[in-house]
Amino acid sequence: MIRRMATNPIPPFPAGFLWGVSTSAHQIEGAADVREPSVWDVFTAEPGRVKDGSTAAVACDHYHRYREDVALLADLGVDAYRFSVSWPRVNSPGGLDFYDRLVDELCAAGVRPVVTLFHWDLPVTRDWLKRDTAFRFAEYVSVVAERLGDRVAKWITLNEPAEHTLLGHALGVHAPGRRLMFDALPVAHHQLLAHGLAVRALRAAGAGDIGIANSHGPVRPASEGQEDVAAADFYDILLNRLFADPLLLGSYPDGIEALMPEGPEGVESDLKVISEPLDWYGINYYAPARVGAPQGEDIEFGGVSLPAELPFSVREIEGHPVTDFGWPVVPGALTELLTGFRERYGDRLPPVVITENGCSYEGIDDQERIAYLDGHIRALHRATEAGVDVRGYFVWSLLDNFEWAEGYARRFGLVHVDYTTLQRTPKASYAWLRELLRARG
Repeated sequence: MIRRMATNPIPPFPAGFLWGVSTSAHQIEGAADVREPSVWDVFTAEPGRVKDGSTAAVACDHYHRYREDVALLADLGVDAYRFSVSWPRVNSPGGLDFYDRLVDELCAAGVRPVVTLFHWDLPVTRDWLKRDTAFRFAEYVSVVAERLGDRVAKWITLNEPAEHTLLGHALGVHAPGRRLMFDALPVAHHQLLAHGLAVRALRAAGAGDIGIANSHGPVRPASEGQEDVAAADFYDILLNRLFADPLLLGSYPDGIEALMPEGPEGVESDLKVISEPLDWYGINYYAPARVGAPQGEDIEFGGVSLPAELPFSVREIEGHPVTDFGWPVVPGALTELLTGFRERYGDRLPPVVITENGCSYEGIDDQERIAYLDGHIRALHRATEAGVDVRGYFVWSLLDNFEWAEGYARRFGLVHVDYTTLQRTPKASYAWLRELLRARG
């Protein structure tokens, strides 16, 4: 029996506030046999890359079960569904037909489609180390916009370029599995350039309401000592400002621009493309970070091995509960993050949408997830009371799914998926969110 967690009513958000849930193509679609391979297909085929040895060849089989999943969305009562379009699938015969059907199904159910154009599943024929990939991405974006643009409510160019750069190209724990350390910085620049070119491509196709989904979190020094403060400042640049400053200010943080590859007309020319005006700014938030000086040894943190040669070390945040992933649960840090962004970027910061927020917990009677979401939604409301213009909130994720290098060991879904039968079972958190959404009217 599922217990009901009693909570006080959530304070009302502004009229027009968008409530939604998120997924990504590679993590739920399956049907790998009817699309081109991506870098993740190659990565997961290599022994030892994924902790449970699994792949996303079937995943949740959303490709064949999308009508069932849209019915879950309609019953949940969300305004919008954020999903990603797979570039390798679009490159394959009939690939766009699937997204055409999905978008039609969503519109018929009264759920607004929010499309992410890149969520890490790069075609194997492309490489973010190469500048040309940014231009090929813009061509792909034009194709998708022409086909779906008449029905899509919002567009997201890229999802979490910071993690794709750090985990996939610097540390080698995600696809494509490169361990380039700081030589991976061109990957960051080329993704940001791809974003700017995609914004231009979407505008040229008549599409509007364009944003990006960047991951951000407050960074706190491990102590007030000079070395710890300096290490935390550097970490903040890598994970926050490296990807926000070029978009919102049109410049890289001090000292970073000299490390970036120059195009034919120099970095400044690229930055003009990267800083194309956005309609809104998407933030994926999970947890703050506590960072100090290097400790001279590799550190396991959040499922990732951080090598000793990095100029910082990520430390545990004590005094807070943690998720099954080991991430600290600190709702107040979301308020801190958003008010800090408003102070840093001022009028340059467009309206904000929380494009991901969620947690990994086992079980269908997931009271911990309810407490997590309740706390973070309240923290988000405090940010709006402090004057931050927040327009929406998307829970990660609708379904349990393939959690990248963790395989199927982590469950982020509002809906439980039995990976043997693929049966969907709504969790207690699904019922809780449905009641919250119904209560708002």
